[in-house]
Amino acid sequence: MSAFKAYDFRGVFGKDFDLDTVYKFGFFLPSLLKTDKVLVGRDMRVSTPQMFEALANGITDAGADVYDMGLTTTPMVYYFTAQHHFDASVMITASHNPKEHNGLKVSRTNALPVGYDSGLGELERRVKEEPVTPATVKGKIIAHDVKTEYLEFQARYHHDISNLNIVMDCSNGMASILVKDIFGNAPTYLFDTLDGTFPNHEANPLEPENVVALQEKVRETKADIGVIFDGDADRVMFVDEHGDFIAPDLMIAVLGHYFLEEKHYTGKVIQDIRTSKSVAEYIAKLGGEMEIWRVGRAYAALKLREIDGSFGGEFAGHYYFRDFFYSDSAMIASQVLLHVFSDMKRKGISVSQLINQIKQYANSGEINFTIERKKEAMEAVKEHFCAAEMPTKVMDFDGYRIEFADWWFNIRPSNTEPYLRLLMEARTEAMLQEKLAEMKDVLKAFMK
Repeated sequence: MSAFKAYDFRGVFGKDFDLDTVYKFGFFLPSLLKTDKVLVGRDMRVSTPQMFEALANGITDAGADVYDMGLTTTPMVYYFTAQHHFDASVMITASHNPKEHNGLKVSRTNALPVGYDSGLGELERRVKEEPVTPATVKGKIIAHDVKTEYLEFQARYHHDISNLNIVMDCSNGMASILVKDIFGNAPTYLFDTLDGTFPNHEANPLEPENVVALQEKVRETKADIGVIFDGDADRVMFVDEHGDFIAPDLMIAVLGHYFLEEKHYTGKVIQDIRTSKSVAEYIAKLGGEMEIWRVGRAYAALKLREIDGSFGGEFAGHYYFRDFFYSDSAMIASQVLLHVFSDMKRKGISVSQLINQIKQYANSGEINFTIERKKEAMEAVKEHFCAAEMPTKVMDFDGYRIEFADWWFNIRPSNTEPYLRLLMEARTEAMLQEKLAEMKDVLKAFMK
């Protein structure tokens, strides 16, 4: 299996890729992105030091310099890529994946993402087919101090949130290097030491078992809110005062209180094709207009830049900001969202009460169906439901998002597995269950 994916380079270290591949990745990257210097940050995984050495050797053998950021979050790499005018950067991380995994996230000028269609595919071809001929003059490795400047930038989002009782879970990941500098000692911290073995839970907050410790601590301490970061701190998610997990897409609506209501930002808001219809409806009440686009940073960041949108987010907990070079930042998102919840508390509105004001639909969550004939199944679903009821909107990227008067669904194929992924919403739980049963009946002809 190739580690070259749609959005980045990622897989099980030593199985899906080896150090020789990482070396060649580094060697061919400068010529691909037409640069003589590459910014490199890295996380705390056990395999990361070896990967940094191989990557740096490849870059310097190509005659380019490595600007070594040391241990960083992924958004820190985005910031310095854009702010310091690097034409190439790499973050060594597997983000939220298990400890055995590692990977490389690549950005180009202005922190624009490099996905398979925008460079990684060509890089894969070079790695597999072209010979390595080291440059006559080898590049250098230059230490690049970053933390002080980055904290100064983050300080513009600082607000008084001292009225909130907060529990914050760093997942033993890279958020640990920043949180106390940004939020101080007031929050109750969980797993705030760097440990690439993830001894307490995996660094993926979308999996319910990884949020249990946070939920228990929120209930135990009677906190107002719980915050949890993924491994490289580009994603953040929340639980309310009852310890109930908040669907990350609903937080896009909460961000609207800051950017639209308080700051009066203009420009569309972006969401991915899986996002609750409640979000667009709530954003409209705050004076915003929603743009729906494809899943993943490789698409979302480019789309937000293209439309000069103000902010946006995804179902998976990424939040993008025009003020952050159209890139995603868990630290900006967490600061802004906690500020909104702090203001709401002063008005007597709890976290769960605000979320309940936003949430207007019963939601299925994402459901996977094991189906090989994915395209046929999707067409059958579209034909069935559009024949039975007149849709109000049909979107045909990332599968189909088909909206009706009181319900909608998104059905999309997995890029890597024999799965169709379904997400559905309806005005009532009864309608949701009825439509889910109907959907399963259509799909059963294609299931193993």
